[in-house]
Amino acid sequence: MINFKKNFFISEIGINHGGNFNTALKMVKVSKKIGFSAVKFQTYTTERRVKKNSPIFEILKKCELSYEEFAEIKKYCDKQKIIFFSTPFDLGAVHFLNKIQVNLFKIASFDISNLELIRAVKKTNKPCIISTGMANKKEIDKVYKLFSKNIKNLILLHCVSSYPCKEEDSFLENINFMKSNYKCKIGLSDHTPNIRTSLIAKAMGVNIFEKHFKLQNQNCVDAPVSINPKKFIELKKEVDLIDKIKGKSSFGVKNPEKFAKQFKRYSK
Repeated sequence: MINFKKNFFISEIGINHGGNFNTALKMVKVSKKIGFSAVKFQTYTTERRVKKNSPIFEILKKCELSYEEFAEIKKYCDKQKIIFFSTPFDLGAVHFLNKIQVNLFKIASFDISNLELIRAVKKTNKPCIISTGMANKKEIDKVYKLFSKNIKNLILLHCVSSYPCKEEDSFLENINFMKSNYKCKIGLSDHTPNIRTSLIAKAMGVNIFEKHFKLQNQNCVDAPVSINPKKFIELKKEVDLIDKIKGKSSFGVKNPEKFAKQFKRYSK
């Protein structure tokens, strides 16, 4: 059982491994070492994901890992004691990921209206994280209704599908709207190349963060939208500090106020 009440940091490795199995393992190892809660990949067959004349066909094909390689990555993650999961882009990928016993699933923003895919994930009865980039309220409502009888398995991530996203284009007020209108867990998929947006989201009550990840000085596909280990360590440190600053609700004379108590005045 995954505890989403604590800070949950997702290392979105995605396709930053460039189709290199050993690089993928190294990124898992570093993600675990610096404190990520989970690593997330993308599981797909390029021909099923996009048409051959798509401008990203060759990129996706180069970065494609086989099911056999993903099975080994899952075993490696288990050994490293870090959660492995992935974004399936077709029904075959859903069945495969469920077969190797992933702990949860991720649905990309591009598939939020792909109800066939979402229903297949829902049938696994495992937590499903869904990004909401480009989604209108009706599209989000349909997904929410789909999980209405098992709402504990739904996590919605506020997301802006811009790669990279400018901080001033983050629309974080959507988080407050989603928290008020959807009784499920709400998180952030942050596509800014920095950490400030995630820190503001934390102050707004978010505990689930997805950040694209790259190795230090790595030249990879999603480099413009990814943070390196140094940046993540800074993010985790600042998030922990925000937790300490927020503290727990307390009234009356608190420990830091004991000295000031002597100056408190009362009316006669």
